[in-house]
Amino acid sequence: MRVISGTARSLRLKTLEGMNTRPTQDRIKETLFNMISSHIGGSCFLDLFGGSGGIGIEALSRGASKAVFVEKNKKAAACIRENLEHTKLSDRAQVICQDAVSAIRMLSGRKEPFDYIFMDPPYGKDLEKQVLLELMHTDLYDEHTVIIVESDLQTSFDYLDGTDLEVYKTKKYKTNMHTFIWKVMEEEE
Repeated sequence: MRVISGTARSLRLKTLEGMNTRPTQDRIKETLFNMISSHIGGSCFLDLFGGSGGIGIEALSRGASKAVFVEKNKKAAACIRENLEHTKLSDRAQVICQDAVSAIRMLSGRKEPFDYIFMDPPYGKDLEKQVLLELMHTDLYDEHTVIIVESDLQTSFDYLDGTDLEVYKTKKYKTNMHTFIWKVMEEEE
């Protein structure tokens, strides 16, 4: 796994062997960032279920002003820190070693919402649902925030119907997909 573009371009990132982490493949990561790259510069990025940190590091390399990484596995969180040091991006990063829902509760009340919230939870455990439902009770997003969920192709987001979040785009790959979610704009009277 490597950084695709930006200040840390072509640097290889460390991953943990034999763990349940599943780093996003380079070509899928490149497709994702091609879709969002025009707005990455100066953004604040939240990388939930950070794994080895590849997505958040890519955002920093491409000009994000800050990235917060959340990873509950201590070895994986240490791997993120090593990759941040290796890419010389640690000065704009924060690594939180706890589960995603607890981290969301802890981060709630920060001064500004995130511009991007990315999550790549273990597939088939409904963790993205738990996180999205928890997010709805926070000030971590607004109508400008793009929430991106990497999941398997069977993941449904029907539970968002009737909430202030809606799916506005899905990009499918062979075995997984990126679902783009944003806050429903309130209609002016």
